[in-house]
Amino acid sequence: MINLPLNLSKVAMDIDSLIEILNHKLIASQIRCLNTTEILLLRGIWQYKTYIEIAQEEDYSKGYISNVVAPGLCRRLSDLIGDRVTKKNCRVILENYITTEIKLDSSSQPKKSAPLIPQLPKDISPLFPQEEIIGQYKSPPYPNSALPINSQYYIPRREIEAQISKQITQPGALVRIKAPQEMGKTSLLLRILHYAQEQDYHTVNLNLQQTDSRTLGDFKLFLRWICANISRQLDIESKVDNYWDDDIGTSVSCMLYLEDYILDHIKTPLVLAFDEVNRIFEYPQVAQDFLPLLRSWFEEAKKVRIWENLRIIVVHSTEIYVPLQLTQSPFNVGLPVQLNCFNLEEVQELARRYELNWTDGKEAKQLMALVGGHPGLVQVALYNLHQDELTLTQLLKTAATTTGIYAHHLHRHWTNLQAEPELVRAFQEVISAKKSVELEPVVSHKLYSMGLIKLDNNKATLNCELYRRYFQKS
Repeated sequence: MINLPLNLSKVAMDIDSLIEILNHKLIASQIRCLNTTEILLLRGIWQYKTYIEIAQEEDYSKGYISNVVAPGLCRRLSDLIGDRVTKKNCRVILENYITTEIKLDSSSQPKKSAPLIPQLPKDISPLFPQEEIIGQYKSPPYPNSALPINSQYYIPRREIEAQISKQITQPGALVRIKAPQEMGKTSLLLRILHYAQEQDYHTVNLNLQQTDSRTLGDFKLFLRWICANISRQLDIESKVDNYWDDDIGTSVSCMLYLEDYILDHIKTPLVLAFDEVNRIFEYPQVAQDFLPLLRSWFEEAKKVRIWENLRIIVVHSTEIYVPLQLTQSPFNVGLPVQLNCFNLEEVQELARRYELNWTDGKEAKQLMALVGGHPGLVQVALYNLHQDELTLTQLLKTAATTTGIYAHHLHRHWTNLQAEPELVRAFQEVISAKKSVELEPVVSHKLYSMGLIKLDNNKATLNCELYRRYFQKS
């Protein structure tokens, strides 16, 4: 029989004991254990610390703790306990849960003596994922996603970052970040949100790639998804049903939720980012309703003071071809931001960070002759060279082949082109031309958004030699 102490609350208040019990229960429920960062976060919550305090003590960014670690931890604890866990109620719910579990264990095993704290089975791994080490990699991570806040492999875009940072401090600001795929839009966005958090602003990052097609195809479901996710990321109880009224319409219901519940509740500026907005362009009817709604939020700040606290960032890679009146589009107001390729100095600096001895610029020029300054392609090349798995000469020779380092990247472009024959014809025209060519606007902007061409006054040229070598053979 378990020998329970008279004061169960002391057991519940012991964070080390609680973590051990939680890991045991998570394993029993086939849910992975708490990793190192989550344990650090849980200890901070137990001491009633803010996200900023926890992040500073452990040398993380507040955005990483509040927007990445905390939501994942709360979701898993909610799944385990069967009740919604947030930062505010975490301690109370876990104390009640542990107390209940200890009582159940003692009543279900009356004849058996056992230690108070269950031990992890010896034959089961803790299932910790790889440590999240930001900015202190033993070796660089493969560059296939946004770069973490403290990553040494991020090349600052100082002028653009300063411009956006200044803009989001303005009441009712709207920022539009546009660039082809793999140009570093999301990495830039993470840094802007981090800056906003350092100003003690609230931040919400909504990536439309994480939305299913059913939700994106239904305007009402889509706006409810937005409202619910804003609540979740702000750690505020979702009350979407309380504010939704079909009689006054979907758009008005959404605006009332933001104004009367979210903005009124937080009192301070909210930076609301929509990443991969081009995803909604695939659903013209929803886009025709949503994009004017975004514009109306921007205009509302000129009339209603509380809307001044909403700062919007829109990130997209393609042009919008949904017919909208000029007064309805969010793409002709606010601050437009265009991301460009790396220059020679930036490529050399990045090579230095990858510990490559490219001091005279010769190698950087050779790489740029193949891929230009395309951030994604440059990162992949430098990563592979850092691994010492091939030389620059070998890389340049095999880059455009099906066994080269860009095989997946090139095949993805080939597949996308094959889906639209008009794009194939237009792209072949660009490849074959000895000078820039003028293409039909929709086609040229689609090719541009894919990163295959550069545009100068509506005249198209090939983005880099890599594409010429590959697609001439295809």
